[in-house]
Amino acid sequence: MSVRVLLVDDEELLRLAFGMILRAEPDMEPVGEAADGAAAVELARRLRPDVVLMDVRMPGTDGIEATRRLLREVPGTRVLVLTTFDLDAYAFDALRAGASGFLLKNSRPEELLGAIRDVARGDAVVSPRVTRRLLDRFAHRLPAAGGDGGGDDGGGGDAERLRVLTAREREVLLGAARGLTNTELAAALGLAEPTVKKHLGRVMAKLDLRDRVQAVIFAYECGLVEPG
Repeated sequence: MSVRVLLVDDEELLRLAFGMILRAEPDMEPVGEAADGAAAVELARRLRPDVVLMDVRMPGTDGIEATRRLLREVPGTRVLVLTTFDLDAYAFDALRAGASGFLLKNSRPEELLGAIRDVARGDAVVSPRVTRRLLDRFAHRLPAAGGDGGGDDGGGGDAERLRVLTAREREVLLGAARGLTNTELAAALGLAEPTVKKHLGRVMAKLDLRDRVQAVIFAYECGLVEPG
């Protein structure tokens, strides 16, 4: 089965370049293009792509609001955001909106293709250490643990949700939030790597989280780990 990709960027040349790269792959199918976030949401409703390659800085409806709306209105579609800098605040906001990761616009073609395939499989494409650096830099935007935070995003409510986790699952979540890879987590906890993956899977299922990136953001929001 081909991965169906919607290309969203306000620069026509970039959309053209990404489309050419995708069409050269037997397992990729660009199904549409949009130059702004509102058009992207409308196209996604009609086309139901597997992955949306989403620019964040666009006129009108930006990629952050588009990501938020798209993931709410088109369940099952995943978003990979494009950014110019690896610690861009826009990338941070897109991850909080539910994107499965971010990619630099100057990434090599093989990196772009690998990232799309990973996201289509349900993985996150931001490396653990980059996620940690990103959150350390922009964590001041997160609600304070124990604050009112506005409903489900408040730290107090998230802290309560931690109670559904076992002690081992909390350890795995904490290690992931500190930027450890699965291999490093396995070594630190004396577990096999497949066991670590199973624990992470249970954490995400119990907390209703989309992927590892969302799990790390949750750990910051509930105060399990702090910046720095």
